[in-house]
Amino acid sequence: MEFKHTSVLLNETIEQLNIKPNGLYIDCTTGGGGHSIEIARKLKSGGRLICFDVDEAALTAAKARLSDYEPTFIKDNFSNISNHNIDKTDGILMDLGVSSHQLDTAERGFSFHEDAPLDMRMCDSGVSAYEIVNDYPAEKLIEILFEYGEEKYARGIVNAIVKARESSPIKTTGELAEIIRNNVPLKVRNAKNPCRKTFQAIRIEVNDELGNLSKGLNSAFELLKPSGRLAVITFHSLEDRLVKKRFAEFTAGCDCPKTLPLCVCGKTAKAIAVTRKPIAPSEKELNENRRARSAKLRVIEKR
Repeated sequence: MEFKHTSVLLNETIEQLNIKPNGLYIDCTTGGGGHSIEIARKLKSGGRLICFDVDEAALTAAKARLSDYEPTFIKDNFSNISNHNIDKTDGILMDLGVSSHQLDTAERGFSFHEDAPLDMRMCDSGVSAYEIVNDYPAEKLIEILFEYGEEKYARGIVNAIVKARESSPIKTTGELAEIIRNNVPLKVRNAKNPCRKTFQAIRIEVNDELGNLSKGLNSAFELLKPSGRLAVITFHSLEDRLVKKRFAEFTAGCDCPKTLPLCVCGKTAKAIAVTRKPIAPSEKELNENRRARSAKLRVIEKR
């Protein structure tokens, strides 16, 4: 299947990265290479682009798309960015979440719209959704659905999962989706697809998305040169909350009580906020790509 993915907030992201023709840039989540190729086009002799992704299909597609350029491709999670002896960089991009290609490739097991084996792994190793759904204790599953899916009907859904798996393992996305639909109030079923939150929660657990993001933000910031920029596109509230909080820590300065006439703590901000408020997709982009509707772009610049 051809790797298809529409890059969200493309023009806004490239503009905010403030690309220097001879600079060093990292795309932490290359996907099909939509953002990467626009970065590469702005680089001249001496400029360099490094492309990370854990998905082999994504890297294959990106290599083909960027064949006229000479980026460095690394198959690894961006949380391990500090393990690769990379020089200080001028800009780093993180486009988080699951790609359109991953959602639309049924056999990857990300979508509740298709019946496919429970998987949800962004790479070809690690714990799958099948193992989480069938092996995790009930209380652990409830915690995941509450915390990562913000699913208020988590207990009822999990109780039904546990009952079902006692008879036989839950093997497919279709089986899981049916259990979810049958164990939420009728008004929820009629109002919207009730599977989204549970599938999101399990996917986040499978790929340790928030853990990798937390580690990756710190490592990426350390790799920036002074005046280097870190741009992050988020797609749900948990990601955005984490990024917003970490960016606030990077940009925080003196925390002395306001009653003191002079600073005694000695703390200075490590970065400045380039975007005071997150940048959202334009009306035009939302009309062309409904998957952009929850996207937010935040950018900081290292001092």
